[in-house]
Amino acid sequence: MSMVDIGKKPTIYREATAEGIIKLKSETLKFIREGKVEKGDVFESAKVAGILAAKKTSELIPLCHPLPLSNVNVNVEANHKSVVAVKATVKAHAKTGVEMEALVAVSTALLTVWDMTKQYEKDKDGQYPTTAINNIRVLHKVKRSE
Repeated sequence: MSMVDIGKKPTIYREATAEGIIKLKSETLKFIREGKVEKGDVFESAKVAGILAAKKTSELIPLCHPLPLSNVNVNVEANHKSVVAVKATVKAHAKTGVEMEALVAVSTALLTVWDMTKQYEKDKDGQYPTTAINNIRVLHKVKRSE
C-alpha cells in the first residue's frame, strides 16, 4: 500500500457534492419536526457532525490526503413524509479532489440522524424494520484552474 504521490500536480479549485438519505418512521420524523427528540435538534446536530467529519476525512480513510478545505456546507431536510435527505458540498484549493470529504460528511450526518433517533425507530422486538441509510453517492465534482 502507498499514498498516491500528488506532489507534481497543480493546486486548483476543487468542489464536490454528495448526497444520501435515511428512511425513518413517520412518527420519528414528526418528533424531529416538533423538536421532541430527547437528544436535541437532530438536523443541526447532523449538519455540525457532517462538517466536522469532512475536516477529519484523512484521519478516517487510510491513504487519503489531508486537504485545506475552504468551505463545507451540509444541508439536512425532510423531503418526504418519512425520508431525511442530506447533501454536502465541499470546496478547496488543492492538488486532489474532495469527493471523499463530501461522502464522509454525508455519511456522518446520516449516522448522526440515526444515533439521535434510534430509540424511536425500534419495533416491539427491539429491531429497526424500516430504518435504512441509502443512496450515498457523489452528485458532481468540479475542478478548474484559476
